[in-house]
Amino acid sequence: MRVCASAFIDQETFRQKVKCALIYVTLEKASTQYIHISAEVGMFFRGIWTLRRRCFTGPLLLLGIAVGLFYHTVTVDRNGTEFKSDQQVQRNKSVMFDHNLLLRNPERLASHLETPRTVDFLQHSTRSCAGKAIILTGQNSPTDTEVQLYRRVLQQQGYRVDQARYAETSASLRQDRRDGKDWSVLVCLKGSEKSCLRKINFAHPQYHQRVNIIPAFSGAFLDMGGVCRFLTDSKLAGVILPIVPSACSPSTPSQDGTPYTVTDERTKPIEGGHSDNHNLNATVNIYVLVTSATPLTAFIHRTVLIKSHLAKNSYATELQVFFRERLGSVLSNQASVHMKHVVSQILTAALLTTQESTASPRCQLCFQLLTFTLHYNTSLHPVVVKLRTDLHFDGMRDPHFDGQITKETMLEDVLKLLFPACNSEAMGASPSLSTQEQNQLKNGGCDWPNSLCLPPDELYLLQQFNQHLKTSGPFQLLYPISPSDDLHHDLILRSLSVQDDGWRPALMALLQELSLYYTRRNQTGCSFDDLKNRRHGETHPDQSEDRSQKGRCVDPHLRQLYTDPPMVLMPAFNAWVKEYRAEVPFDVITIWIRPEPVSPHCHIHLDEHRGPGMANYPVGLGNSRINILVTDESAAEPVVMTIYTLHIYRESRPSLPMFDEYVMCSFVQDCGLVVRPDQPCGLEPVPGIRSSEEAQPSPPPCLSGDEPGRWVVPCLSCSDNRTCDWREVTWQPDSCYHPLLDQPQLQTCMMDRKVLFIGDSTNRGMMYYLMERVNTTLEDWDKAHDTIIYHNLNQGRTIASYSYYPQFWLPKAQRPTFQRALEQLIERSRPLEDSSQTVLVAGGVQWLNLNHLRTIQQVLKSEGLQNILVVVKSLGMGFHLPINGIRSLPLSGVQELDHVNKDILENAKHLGYEVIDTFSITMGRYKEFLQGRCACHFHEVYKLPFPTAASEGKLKILRHAGESWTNVHTEPQPEVSYHVKGPVNKVYSEILLSRICVNRAVSRTIRQQ
Repeated sequence: MRVCASAFIDQETFRQKVKCALIYVTLEKASTQYIHISAEVGMFFRGIWTLRRRCFTGPLLLLGIAVGLFYHTVTVDRNGTEFKSDQQVQRNKSVMFDHNLLLRNPERLASHLETPRTVDFLQHSTRSCAGKAIILTGQNSPTDTEVQLYRRVLQQQGYRVDQARYAETSASLRQDRRDGKDWSVLVCLKGSEKSCLRKINFAHPQYHQRVNIIPAFSGAFLDMGGVCRFLTDSKLAGVILPIVPSACSPSTPSQDGTPYTVTDERTKPIEGGHSDNHNLNATVNIYVLVTSATPLTAFIHRTVLIKSHLAKNSYATELQVFFRERLGSVLSNQASVHMKHVVSQILTAALLTTQESTASPRCQLCFQLLTFTLHYNTSLHPVVVKLRTDLHFDGMRDPHFDGQITKETMLEDVLKLLFPACNSEAMGASPSLSTQEQNQLKNGGCDWPNSLCLPPDELYLLQQFNQHLKTSGPFQLLYPISPSDDLHHDLILRSLSVQDDGWRPALMALLQELSLYYTRRNQTGCSFDDLKNRRHGETHPDQSEDRSQKGRCVDPHLRQLYTDPPMVLMPAFNAWVKEYRAEVPFDVITIWIRPEPVSPHCHIHLDEHRGPGMANYPVGLGNSRINILVTDESAAEPVVMTIYTLHIYRESRPSLPMFDEYVMCSFVQDCGLVVRPDQPCGLEPVPGIRSSEEAQPSPPPCLSGDEPGRWVVPCLSCSDNRTCDWREVTWQPDSCYHPLLDQPQLQTCMMDRKVLFIGDSTNRGMMYYLMERVNTTLEDWDKAHDTIIYHNLNQGRTIASYSYYPQFWLPKAQRPTFQRALEQLIERSRPLEDSSQTVLVAGGVQWLNLNHLRTIQQVLKSEGLQNILVVVKSLGMGFHLPINGIRSLPLSGVQELDHVNKDILENAKHLGYEVIDTFSITMGRYKEFLQGRCACHFHEVYKLPFPTAASEGKLKILRHAGESWTNVHTEPQPEVSYHVKGPVNKVYSEILLSRICVNRAVSRTIRQQ
C-alpha cells in the first residue's frame, strides 16, 4: 500500500492515478474489515476450545465448528448494519476484473454502451425514450421566449410538456402517485429554485430523471458574509484555490487591477508571446454545463463573453478565437488547458465540501449551468472573480437582443445535448432479453441483466456520458481531464477518500477512460462517427454538401422572433407557422424586431428584398403589418424562400366614458415630446368651463387656418389622462371656430370646381377625405405615387387631381423638380378657370420650404392663374422616432421645424394664400399616428364590409403613366366602398373644407370690422 501511495504522486497519467487510488482505498477498507473479522473469529474458536472439555459432547462440538465456519463466511461491517455474503464479494471481484479489461480497451467500452442489449435494458428501466417534462416558470411569464424555448425544444425531442409557476402549484407533481416516477425532466427557471430544491429533497428523483439544479452547488456557492461558503469548509484546510473569496457575492467584481495577489506560478507573466499585443488583460465569462455531480462530469461551451481592459461593452466570441487573437496558436492551447484546470479545481473543491460526496446522490443526472467570470492580467493562469449558478451576459452592447439571443442559443445547445431526439423505431428495434439470457448473466456473477454488469443508475450515467462525448457539438469536455498540478491531485485524493465504497471509484475510472478515448479521437480533427463513416467510404454531409452549395439557405425558417419590448405572439412561435398576431398598449410606439434564422446561411430582410435584418419599427394605432423575408443570397440574384407575417394591433388611448360631472381639460403638447419649452405640456384645466355651467357665447368664425388653438377633452380629473373620454377630444381655436359644413353645403360649395393636390401621402389623405365627404362614399382608393385625376365627383360637377411630390425613390438626378411637377399637374388638369373655382392644395410632412412658395407664385403667374385659391398645408409631425432606414430628427430638430413652420405660414399668408397649421394640430397628438414607417400618417383608408351608397354615375379616373394617360372607371354600383379614418386627419381636412368654402366677402368684412 505504501508503494502504491507513493507511486500515486509520481505517475504521469491521471488514469493510473485513479486506478491506484481505487486500489488504495479498496485495500484500506478491506484490510480494516479483515482485521475485525480475524479478531472475532479467533476469539470465537478460543472460547470453543476452552469449553470443549467442560460441557461439549462430540456432536455438539461439530455443530459449534459448523457455526464458526458459517460465521467466517459472513462479513460484518461494524460501521453499518449491511451484511455482504462471500458470494457477493466474489461477484464484485469478477466485475472488477471485467472493468479492468475495459479500462485497457476503451473502444470496447464505448461499443458495449451502444449494444442493443444495453439500450434495451435502459429503455425497459426508464419505460420510454422521452416522457413528461415539467417547466416551472417562477418569475418568468409563460409567454417569455426562454419559457417557449424550453417548451419548443423539449417537444421537438419527443417530450410531453406541462407548465406551472412552482412545484407546489404543478398539477403533474401534486397528482403524482408513483413516488415521482411519472416525469422525466424538471426545468426550474428563475424564481422557482427553492421550490425545486424542496422537490428534490423530498421526492428523491429516480436515476433517469433530470433536474436543471444540482443541490450540492446551491449550498456550496452561497455567499457567507462576503466569502463563498465552500471556501470556509475544513476539508479545504491548507488548500489555496485560484478564486477571489468574495466570488459568490451578488455584487459586481471590480475590473481594475489584478484582484488575485498570491505570489506563485499563477502570477508569472506570459512568455513567448507572438507579438507585442499578447497581453490577456481582460475579463472572460465562461459558461459551464455540469451534467453530473457525483461523479463529476462537466462541459464548457465554446462561446464566451469578453470584456477587454477599459472597454465599455462586452462582446461574444469563441474561446479559442479569443486565445488565438491574443496569444497565437501555441500559447492559446496552453491557456485553454490552464483555464479548464482552474474551473475544474473550483468544481472539485466545491463538491468535496458538500454532503453529496458522503451519501448517495439525490439526483444523479441533475445538471447545472454555471457562469465563471475569469480575470486575466499577465499570466496564462486566470483567477475566478465571480461565480454564479445560472447564465449571465453582463455589459453586452445590445443586452435586449445580443444577450438574450446568445443565452437562448446556448440553452438550445444544452437541451439538444442533454435530451437527444426520441427515436422510437430505433429503440424498439432491439429485442428484449430472454429469461435464459438473464439467468446466464446472473449465474456468471452479475445481478443486473446488461452487458457491462453495472447497476442501472451507473450504467445510465455512463451511457449518457458516452453520448455527450459523441455529440458534444459546441461543447468541449471540461471534466474529467488529466490534472496538471499537485493541487488537483490533492483534491482528487481527498474526494476519493470520502466517497462511499461500491461502484463509485470504478465508475470514475471508466468515465476517465471514455474522456481520454474521445479526446484522442477529436485530436485527429474528426468525430467518432466521422471515423466510422470513413471506414465505410462515407463522408460527412457538412464537408461535402457545404462545399457544393456554397452557403445555400437549405433550411429557410426562423429559429426565433425577438422583440423589444417582448410581445405575446398568437399563436406561440413555431418555425412552421408563418403568420402571427400580437397586441401592444397605446404607449408602445416603437418595437425592435430581430428575427433569427435557423441557418446562418439564410438572410433576413424586413418588408422588402433589401430591407434591414433588424429594425426599430413604429407601431401605429390599430393594425400594422410587418413582413419577414427569409432569403437565399448564394446566387447572383437573392431568392425569397419563406415569408413570415407579423400583425401588430396597437390599442387606442385608454379612455373612460363621459360622466355627468366632468371638467374640460386642454393640452397643446405632450410631455413625452416637448416641442415648445416655453409652453406647458400635458393636461391643464380650461378656466371657466364646466359641464354644469351655461353655454358660453359663440365665438366668431376663424379668419385663417392657423389660428392658435389647443386640444380639449372632458375628464374626471386633469391630473390623470386615463380618466378622459378621448372619443370626445376636439381641436378648439382659442378665440374663434372653424365652420363645419354639412353635406349639402359642401356639395354646393364644390359645384363646378377643380381641386388640384400636390404633395406627399399626407396631402393625398386630405384629398380622399374630401372625395368621401362630397360623394358620401369613397368608391376608389389607391396609394398613388404618380398623377391621377378623378372625374364625375359630386354628380359630375367636381374634379379632383393629384400629383405625388417629392418622388424620393428615384435617383436624385432623375427626380422631377417641384416646378416641373406643378406645371405637369396644371397641364393635365386643364381647362382651368383663373378664379377661386380652381383650388390648389400644396404641402406635405416636412419637405415644404419658402422656395416652394416662390415657385408656386412664379408658375401660377406664367400659367395665367394668379387669381386661383391656393391653400398651403404646412409641416407636420413625423420622422421624430429613431427608425432604421429613414432619417430621424432629434428633439432639437423637431423644435427647429416648429420655427420653420411659422415662417412658412407667415410667408404664405403674405402671398395671399390660405394656410392650415397642421404642425400645431399634430404636435400634441404625435403618438396617434397610423401605419407607416415615417410615423407621419394620421389617416388610413380601409375597405368597408359593404358599400355605403350607390354612385349616380360612373366614377371616371385618368391615370398618368409615363407620357400617356389611361382611362380607369368603376361600375355604377360598386361592390366595395372605402372609408378614410383618423381623427387628427379629420380635423385639418375639415379646416381645409372650411377655408375652401368660406365666404371670402364675409371674411373681408370681418377683417374690416
